[in-house]
Amino acid sequence: MTTEVIRSEELFAPLRNGIELCYQTFGDPDAEPLLLVMGLGGPMIWWDDDLCRQLAAAGFYVIRYDNRDIGRSTTRGPTLGLGTVARGFLTGRAPTPYRIAQLAEDAFGLLDHLDLPAAHVTGVSMGGMIAQTMALAVPHRVLSLTSIMSTTGRRSVGRQHPQLLPLLFSRRRDTREAYVESSLRVWNVIGSPAYPTDDATLRQRAGDTFDRGVDPAGVLRQMAAITTQPDRTKALGTLSMPTLVLHGTADKMVHVSGGRATAAAAHGAELVLISGMGHDLPPALFDTFTAAIRRNANRAG
Repeated sequence: MTTEVIRSEELFAPLRNGIELCYQTFGDPDAEPLLLVMGLGGPMIWWDDDLCRQLAAAGFYVIRYDNRDIGRSTTRGPTLGLGTVARGFLTGRAPTPYRIAQLAEDAFGLLDHLDLPAAHVTGVSMGGMIAQTMALAVPHRVLSLTSIMSTTGRRSVGRQHPQLLPLLFSRRRDTREAYVESSLRVWNVIGSPAYPTDDATLRQRAGDTFDRGVDPAGVLRQMAAITTQPDRTKALGTLSMPTLVLHGTADKMVHVSGGRATAAAAHGAELVLISGMGHDLPPALFDTFTAAIRRNANRAG
């Protein structure tokens, strides 16, 4: 007999910095807390409901949320030009209203709102950068760290495939149809070649994402935070919590060298490379993700 996993309504956490984060939970609040941190331009629904339920069934109290500037969380800030973000991409220096460190502070603020002194933390792409930053900033609050298809911030690793640059820096139109078509083009390039997602599913997810809230200016602010992030390589060597690095060998958004470098920097980290996986979370790999995250958390005792 399978126990039903309880999913909360979408809730809101007002933070001390004036940001309000939209979040949702799965599972038993008395289970081990697991914070899921999504990447660039991705709302919390990119953590698929079925994956969240699997993680909850594995013994976690799963918390997913919209980062600032996406979805139903606070979206505000100066409008950045594509030139400013491109300068950050090329040089690592550009004016930005916030950095990865502030996004990590947002995540800690959500844990405070939930009265959680610590949690297991799993992040994807930009979310992996945020998760790493959390572990470095306040290590006793991160029980275990899982960094998925992310990188250390060192500019020589984890680079994007040149094929992606026109897509990343093209101007976005703000209609639903244009967003869906643009998303389809991107996911057909960066998705997992060994675990393809059909176009109908991609269109549905893109439409759901747009309906929850997409602000192109907010996505550019997130991009600016990514392009100006510091190199965490040396600092990652100080981590003592169990660390897992998951990366696809076919990732065009963050080259697999980013995952290898992260695992090499974090002493004792487990590196899991998945052949044919790109820059997404295919349902066919949910069992793999769940087992690896559970295994890593078990190392925390």
